[in-house]
Formats: sequence, structure tokens, C-alpha cells
Amino acid sequence: MASRDAFHSRLGFILAAAGSAIGLGNIWAFPTNAANNGGGAFLFVYLVVTILLALPALYAEVYIGNQAQKNPVAALEEATQSKLGRYGGIAGLCGAIMMLSFYTIVAGWMLSHALSPLFQLLGFDDIAQWLATDSSARNFLFTPIFILLGAAIIHQGVSAGIEKWSTRLMPMLLVMMIALIVYILQQPGAMEGLKVYLIPDFSRVTEPDLIVSAMGQAFFSLSIGVGGMMVYGSYMAKGKDIGKLVASITLLDTSIAILAGLLIIPALFVAQHAGQQVFVDNHLIGEGQLIFSILPTLFESLGSIGLLVAFTFFALLSIAALTSTISSTEVPVAYLVESKDIPRNKATWMVSAVVFTASSIIILNFEAIFGLIIQGLTTILQPLSCLFYFVVVGWLWKRGNKLTDQATLQAHTSLRLLSYYIKFICPILISVVFYNVAF
Repeated sequence: MASRDAFHSRLGFILAAAGSAIGLGNIWAFPTNAANNGGGAFLFVYLVVTILLALPALYAEVYIGNQAQKNPVAALEEATQSKLGRYGGIAGLCGAIMMLSFYTIVAGWMLSHALSPLFQLLGFDDIAQWLATDSSARNFLFTPIFILLGAAIIHQGVSAGIEKWSTRLMPMLLVMMIALIVYILQQPGAMEGLKVYLIPDFSRVTEPDLIVSAMGQAFFSLSIGVGGMMVYGSYMAKGKDIGKLVASITLLDTSIAILAGLLIIPALFVAQHAGQQVFVDNHLIGEGQLIFSILPTLFESLGSIGLLVAFTFFALLSIAALTSTISSTEVPVAYLVESKDIPRNKATWMVSAVVFTASSIIILNFEAIFGLIIQGLTTILQPLSCLFYFVVVGWLWKRGNKLTDQATLQAHTSLRLLSYYIKFICPILISVVFYNVAF
């Protein structure tokens, strides 16, 4: 078997894991869900769900990988000492492919929309229009381009590829986002959007659909439940304070999601103030597609500076998509490298080919299956995977697990409380949410 690569620094791990978490889930999906679910009410529930469920789920996932020092399939099989763990790991692996199948399509949209204003500035209006218009031809061009970008980083390995590029891309993403927020908040209508976003209507916080949406968003934003965080945890040496690392990742991810809301929702109200129709019956027109129709029109109305803002905005989204794509791709790649003894280069291109095939099926049947795949992943597969992680850590994993070792728990009160919380409270909370939706 090939020798195992690893992260070389604590900062490299945090930025890579945060890069996995910080993606289109934060900057594309979070503001859309917030705008459609009461703004401040959704934000409030999202924060509560993140603390009560997403944070411990992230801890459980990273902890399993870190203790096993193996890919998710092998790690879960070792933890459970049964085929149940293996099946759970394979389900996560399939979830990673499932996420990549639609994620790379959306990431391709970001890339094409980033290039469109540049061509417009250069006077190539026809090309700019084609890049900004949804079509199967555009999807079949930019989806593989984005898959290749991720593959180019993945095949370099953990330290030379994932860690190096994460430490470059993440600071760039943060600077670009803050600059855009400062600009948008100075535009007419922005303050109205800010109020909707930050002042919650507490009468809505108990709505089951809102809670499930917030839970799915929290798991999607943190990339939990598809094995990406588990494989990243396996690349960190044992003995690190996983709790502090996970808290840092969650804080950074949640901060970016909140900042994305500060950018997108005020921008929508700026567009509305400028005369564009954004909402119908308190729901966004076009849902997730809205930022590709409303915001480019808003940016274009601002003249040349608006085209530069549009490029910066969609370049930001492209960077966020790339950092998340890397971690999801690493899940099946790590499995093929370690469990099937396939060289990393070959494994990377094999996974990329599978992802492109799955993406192509979605592109050809877009209206029928695109939304279903996203909903199935974020509201069913990811929460169920997290429930499985809780059961593994709390009930099934007997050897080498500090959270079930009685001597360790007696010596560390904080670990004992965390153990009880993961073992009893977290499975109950997820089950209650599912019950409320089903009945």
C-alpha cells in the first residue's frame, strides 16, 4: 500500500477543513434558504441547530477518522468491527459522488458567470451573453473544466495539493467577501434587506419545514455526512485537541455563512429597490437560480464598476466551490488508494470520470432530477449519516474510543459530558426532527 500523506500543520488542517465546509452551501444555498424561510428566523434556528447537532456531528466524524487514521470506509469498519460500518462508509462514499454530481454543475455556473463580465468589458458581448445564459452546451463545457481543476489539486496529494491550495484560496475568499459586503451595504435598499436578515420573527422558529431546512443547511454547509471531514481528520496526527480544531472549523464556517447572508440578502433588496421583481408570495423567484438572473442584472446596471463587482462576486463563489469539491473528491480517492492499492493519479482520474458521468446524467435530465438529488442528499442522506456516526461513536465503537472508555471518562468531566450528549441527546434530536416532518 502507498505511504500515507498528511497535513503538515494545524493551520493547514483548519483551513483545508474550513475550505471543505465553506463552499456553495454557505454562499449560494444559505442566503437562498434564509430569504425563503423568514430571514432572521432561519438564521436563529440555523445557529441553534449548528450548536446542538452540526457541531457534535462534525466532532464525531473528524474523531472517527483521526483515531483510525484510515479512509472513511475502513475507519467505520474498524470502529464497528462489522460489515455495518463498511456499508455506512460506502454510503458516505456514494454521498460524496452524489454531492459532486450536482456540485460541479453549479460550480461550472459560477465559473462561466465570472468570465461573462470580463468578456463584456472586452467588447465580446455575444460570448458574454452565451456564458451568462443557461444551456446544456454551457454545462457540458464548464462542468468538466471544474472537475479537472479539482483533480489537478487532488492528484498532488494532501500536503502538496490540498493543504497548499487551501492556505492560498481561503484568505483570498475572505478578503473578497468583506470587500463586496462593504460595497453592497452602501447601495440604496440594502438596509431593508439587513433588517429582514438580522431581525427574526420568532413565531416561525418552530415550523418543522424551517427546522429541517436549517438542519440540512447546517450539515450541507459543514460538509458533514459524506466522509470528507472524516478523511481530513485521518490526515491529522493523533493526540491533537480535536474539540478545539472542530470548534475553529465550525466558527469559521458559520461566520462565512453569516457574512454570505450579509452580502446576498441586502443585494437582493438593492435589486428590488432598483425595480426588479425578486419575491413572489414571500419566496424568491427561481429559488437557487436567482443569483444568476437578478444579481448579474443589478451588477450590469452599475456600469463598468458593476461588471468588476460581478467578476469578483462569481470568482468568490468559484473559489468557495473549488475548496469544497476538493474534500468530497478526496473521499473516494482515498478509498481507492488505500483499500484498493490504486495509485493516486489513476484513482483521481477514475473518480473524476465517474463524477462527470453522473453530472452528465443530471444535465440531460436536469428538470426531473436536479432538485431531487439536492433534497435527497441534504435532508435525508447527510442527516442519516450523522445519526449513524453518533450511534457508532456512542454505542458500537468499543476499542480505542476515548468517548466510551470509562477510565478516560472518569478523569475528564468534559469528555464524559460530550460522550453522554453524543450517545443519547444527538440521536434523539435528529429522530424528533424527522418524526415531526413525517407526521
